[in-house]
Amino acid sequence: MAITSSQFEILRQLFSNADAEQKAAFLEWLNAPAASKAAKSVPASFDAFFAEKRTVLVCPRCGSVHIFKNGHRNGRQRYNCKDCKTSFVATNNTILHQSKKDLAVWTLYINCMMRKLPLRQTAKICGIHLATAFAWRHKILDALTNMMEGIKLDGVVECDETYQLVSFKGNHRNSRTFQMPRKAHKRGGTAEKRGLSQEQVCVTCGVNLGRQSVGRISNLGKPSCKDLASVLDGHVAEGAVMVTDAHRGYCKLADAYRASHIRIPRHRHTAQGFNIQLVNYYHSVLKGMINIHFKGVATKYLNNYVVWHNLVNFAHGPEGEKEMVMRDFVLTTKCLSFWKKNLVRPAIPVAA
Repeated sequence: MAITSSQFEILRQLFSNADAEQKAAFLEWLNAPAASKAAKSVPASFDAFFAEKRTVLVCPRCGSVHIFKNGHRNGRQRYNCKDCKTSFVATNNTILHQSKKDLAVWTLYINCMMRKLPLRQTAKICGIHLATAFAWRHKILDALTNMMEGIKLDGVVECDETYQLVSFKGNHRNSRTFQMPRKAHKRGGTAEKRGLSQEQVCVTCGVNLGRQSVGRISNLGKPSCKDLASVLDGHVAEGAVMVTDAHRGYCKLADAYRASHIRIPRHRHTAQGFNIQLVNYYHSVLKGMINIHFKGVATKYLNNYVVWHNLVNFAHGPEGEKEMVMRDFVLTTKCLSFWKKNLVRPAIPVAA
């Protein structure tokens, strides 16, 4: 997609304000040949996969590197720790822990997630139970949230909020900790109160021109400065250019992050050549995925779907490369997420 003349002008201004070292690095990147990054072939086993992706295997209990091989069990290499005497396998502390399916099934499942296939179709393709497909989806998305924690938005950073009706979609009849606070909606529905209210969750988002993004539920109704900070803190790089709407909370945040601030006045679309069209596009695609593609999702899982959208719909790069990044990260990152965790998730997971 070609950039517009205004976007090109912004790029020219940013380049002219860069120092000599930054200009040289940008020109070197610009002249570098585009390397094809097709997804690599999948290793045949868990042991081969972790041998390729992990340079050093450490004890999951004490972190010691003094380990030795101790035979095989169920076709998987076992290890013993010399310090704490723990016996473990390479999949400990990952979402593959205690999984009875081989790596090929997990890889096929991740491919289905990249294609945003529904659970029933995914379960049929992978040859797993529907409940297993649901549990795996949120295991993977829980692990993927760790990727968002390390994102730093630099350059031009557009920040804005979008809103979704609170949804208690799902079966709560057997829950011991949750009671419906209102009469159940058959499907969808509209807010009873006009404007922003406690019936809507606020999803605060930040994106930059490099298609990096962060987003999470911050509060119910209109956000305060504290609500916005609960999502954006630690993600906006010092010296960035924050472009926002007229919300006053962003003024304090820009000062706290030592970032330049372009504030677009009410009833205007641009200011000083900047706009927030990219983050509005981000919101549009996110809502299309949630409300149209998946026919709505429960608010308790909304943060996971935002992370899913960040990688699959919004991030730059070919599909094969993004699938490989998703596979390698979620299968090797330290994360334990059991299906019972879904039963105790808060119905409205506000950050602040």
